Order: sequence, then C-alpha cells, then structure tokens
Amino acid sequence: MQTLLTVVMPVFDDMTHLDFTAPHQFLVRMPDTQVRVASMGGASVHAEGLQFCGLERLEGIDTCDVLCVPGGKGTMAAIEEDAFLDQIQRLGRSAKYITSVCTGSLILAAAGLITGRQAACHWASRDLLLAFGVIPNDGRVVKDGNVLTGGGVTAGIDFALTLVAELAGEDLARELQLRMEYAPAPPFEAGRPEIAPPHILRSVRANLAGLSADRKDRVTVVARKRGLYP
Repeated sequence: MQTLLTVVMPVFDDMTHLDFTAPHQFLVRMPDTQVRVASMGGASVHAEGLQFCGLERLEGIDTCDVLCVPGGKGTMAAIEEDAFLDQIQRLGRSAKYITSVCTGSLILAAAGLITGRQAACHWASRDLLLAFGVIPNDGRVVKDGNVLTGGGVTAGIDFALTLVAELAGEDLARELQLRMEYAPAPPFEAGRPEIAPPHILRSVRANLAGLSADRKDRVTVVARKRGLYP
C-alpha cells in the first residue's frame, strides 16, 4: 500500500486566507498526499469575512511530513497563545519539512523551530524575525535545509510550486503550474518596496506604522517569554 505524504496546515482566526488557500490549492493536487487542515480544538476559523469549518483538532494529529503555517493579521494573537505554539513546536520537531507563508515564519520562529535559520516573511514584518534569533531573507521563497518559507501573501503560489518540486519533482510542479495557468503578469510594478513608486511606498508604510510598532512590542515580549530573544 502506498504511504501517503501528510501535510498539516494549522489555521487560526484572522489569518490571511490566501496564505492558506494558495498553497492548499496546489498541495491537494499532489498525488499520494493527504492535506490536513486543523485548528485548536477543531474550532471554526474566521478569516477576512470567510469561515473555515469542519477542521481537524490540531492537538489530535500525531505527526506530519510537512508542516505548513500561514500568516496574517492574527499572527500576533497566535504567537501569544502558548497552547497553539506548543502544538506547532511538537509537530515541527518531527516533520521532514518546516514551512510557512508570509508572517507564518514568525509563528515558526516563536515556536523555536527555525532559530539560526534564514527565512522569508512579509516585507513589513521581516525584521521581527531577528527577535527570535532568525535571519531575515528578502527572497520570495527561501530554502534553508528542511526549512522552506515564502514571502508575503501571493508568494504562497511560488512557495507551493517550489515545495511541490522538492517533494515530487519539477515535472509535477510544472504540470500543476500549467493546469492552473499560473503565468503572472501584474498590471503594475508595485509588488515590492524596491520597485513600488515612492509615494505608494510612503503611503503604505504610513498606514502600517501603528501596526508595525504594536507587532514589534508584542514579538519582543513573546521572544523573551519563550527564551528566544538573542
């Protein structure tokens, strides 16, 4: 009997749903793969007006081959919940691959799974990884040993294709890319701080200023509490 590759995707309230759904769309199409979506207690999860229900209990899953953690607005609340982090840490310690999209890398970092490793993150939160002893990398997809991380939100598609290639070969990744017609051609050159028009970058940074300051304070508290602060 063929052994299934098991992917666990832990979800939580106020995640960015594309961080979860983009890689999920690709991973569920891999042959001989079981993708398990789980939350604490199996509770329904609310994300930007959508509700995800019928979830597994995260604490009821024994092991996985791949741990894939999304990010989003709810990341800070997630890393402040010791019970959630303990489950991430437990699953990650035995997983063959430890992965994330966007600020999901902060969750991996807070769980102590990627200390000393390079990791991607949303550009506005990337430097917060330093509080956990993680090395920020501005790559869209970053691989460091068995740690594979994607940058902000839409990088989840590039991340997923990279992960599929790692797990099942480039041919399957290319086939899935073609089947889903992933041929990005953005209408504007504004997707990264380095290429966005200066006035757009100033506006976005101004809008995120309060959120960024709050996240920095909360991350420092969590890092010190869990003994990870450099």
